[in-house]
Order: sequence, then structure tokens, then C-alpha cells
Amino acid sequence: MSEQPGLRTDLALIASWIPEGAKVLDLGCGDGALLAHLAATHGARGYGLEIDPDNIVACVARGVDALQLDLDHGLAQFSDDSFDFVIMSSALQEVQRPDWLIDEMLRIGRQSIVTFPNFGHWRPRVSLGLQGLMPMSRSLPNPWYSTPNIHLCTVRDFEALCREKQVRITRRHVVNNAHRTSIGTMLMPNLLGEIALYQIRRDD
Repeated sequence: MSEQPGLRTDLALIASWIPEGAKVLDLGCGDGALLAHLAATHGARGYGLEIDPDNIVACVARGVDALQLDLDHGLAQFSDDSFDFVIMSSALQEVQRPDWLIDEMLRIGRQSIVTFPNFGHWRPRVSLGLQGLMPMSRSLPNPWYSTPNIHLCTVRDFEALCREKQVRITRRHVVNNAHRTSIGTMLMPNLLGEIALYQIRRDD
């Protein structure tokens, strides 16, 4: 993957999975950097959903259409199959019902992209096993009392959920905190991967 100037490494990887002219919904879109990039380089169209009003202002400044919405309140305003891709980057672990939100993403989008920090990485395991403390790491930098993460999961947890829901995993990329792959992250993704990126679709 070639890095895109000014675009965060994980977002550049996600962008490389989006085809030309796709209609995209970005959940928790932040400042709109990904959508602005997709519009400029892929001719993509779409919207961002974001709860932070400062990020909404940043989206508008970038020319990105963004709506202020709490993802925990659902996506009922969007009809079935209204987007080619629904993206949720590094927010799955922050919502009240990740399983339900995945259902909604695959209802309104033909395909979805989900990324999250892997709680099965060896550093969190060592912190809990040897120190008896809730782990902090580069991908989980907040102490337990102020973390936005309420539903941490592992690579295996997520893949088990996909099997349970009969969701097809069409692409997986497990990386370190710098979003680089290695022999270790490919051979033992649940132990050595810090961040997981998945492309999924309904198994029709």
C-alpha cells in the first residue's frame, strides 16, 4: 500500500479498498479527511456521521457533507442498500451494541469496512496476566477510568461474531500500531496484531 500525503495510514489503507465512484457512508467520520480524500481521488460520493460538533465544523470546511448523530441511536433514517460501502474506523469498541450496529451497517450498505484495536495483542495479555492492571498501549492509550472503549474485542472475537451472524469476511488486514504488516501479524494475528481491519458483507 502506498501512503497518501496528509492522510492517516489506516485511512489510506481503507481508501485503497474503495472502488471508483462508490457511494460511501463514514460512521464516526472525524474531521472528514477520508471522505474528502475519496471524493478527490476516487470520485466517491457520500456522507459522514459524527457526534463531535467541532469535527462537524471541520467536515464542512473540507466540503464534506456531515450529519451530527450518535451512532448508539441507530441508522433508521437510511434505507436498505442505500450505500456501496459503510465504514466505521476505530469506533466499534466505543458503541453500546457493536453487534446490532454491524447488522445496521450491512442493512444499509452492500459492503462494510470495520477497524478496531485488537485486545488479544500480547501487550494487553501481559499487563493483565502479570500486573493485574487494565492494559494501556499505543493502540489503547487511555487509563481505564477515562477510556471511550466499552466493548473491547479480539480478532478471534470479531471473527466468531461474523460466523454467528453469517457475515462473510472478504478482506482482512491485521497490522501493528504503525499500520504495517509483518510475518508475525500474518502468522499469529490475534497475538501479534495491534489493529485489525476487515471488509465484510452479507453472506447472501
